[in-house]
Amino acid sequence: MIHHQIMLDGTYFNGWCVLIAYTGTHVVDWQWCDHEKKAAWVALLNRIPAPVVAIIDGGTGLHAALRQGWPHTAVQRCYFHIYTAIRRHLSLSPRLEAGQELMRLTRALMAVTDLDQAAVWMGAYATWEAKWETFLKQRSRPGKGVLRPTGVNENRAWWYTHQRLRRARGFYRTLIRHHNLFTWLNPALAPGTGVKVDRTTSPLEGGPNKAIKELLRAHRGMPEDHARRAVDWLLNSLTEHPRNPWDLAREEHWNPPPTRPQHQDEPIGPTLYDNAFSWEDGNGIQHGWAGRNHP
Repeated sequence: MIHHQIMLDGTYFNGWCVLIAYTGTHVVDWQWCDHEKKAAWVALLNRIPAPVVAIIDGGTGLHAALRQGWPHTAVQRCYFHIYTAIRRHLSLSPRLEAGQELMRLTRALMAVTDLDQAAVWMGAYATWEAKWETFLKQRSRPGKGVLRPTGVNENRAWWYTHQRLRRARGFYRTLIRHHNLFTWLNPALAPGTGVKVDRTTSPLEGGPNKAIKELLRAHRGMPEDHARRAVDWLLNSLTEHPRNPWDLAREEHWNPPPTRPQHQDEPIGPTLYDNAFSWEDGNGIQHGWAGRNHP
């Protein structure tokens, strides 16, 4: 089945990551991995027919996987993640005027609701870039009282002064170049259907991702294999046509081998160095502070 839109996101727990494909109403498929990377995303995308639109949070390797697996799918970047990325670069209250203006533009982006407002926003952003172009080219050089920013090599003779602003600008330039800002407003993606394209991955964050965290919180202490089977069961139950749950808990899962030895043979003779209690070490019951009586 070809879906109109699919949201893609990964959620982490206990050193594992599960990548989820979600339509906004039900889970399509999922993929286990150690962290978000291209190979894991490709493995997931290859099992799903390419949708019309993919709504993404910009996770590591996902753009490359989309180009390989779904090259003709339009992409919408999640507005919530756009806002958090710009806030991470600039903070909520930027000190510089250029940063303050860009933060206001970011808040205005969150309020765009139609193509006319999108065109106005694009014009305002282009004006911001032109206004601050020279300012963002300013350079700093090593000297007394000049702090070298993190990540700038000691051999560098100079660096751009306003690096955080330049990163925020580069972030917006990438979104605009890849047409990831206003895909959700493109009427050509749903001609005559009236299907609304989401502009955030919030249904996925507040649906399957939240359900996974609540499941694991309610059942703390499950062995790692058991926890993964529980997440599989949960995601299967959220699909449009759930499979038989027993397909997820096969016989080899009933008594999985221990991940670490349950016990070890007792050593023969005394132990020279360990954390065991010993009366000979003077670790018996003491009286007073640090073994000394108060005067």
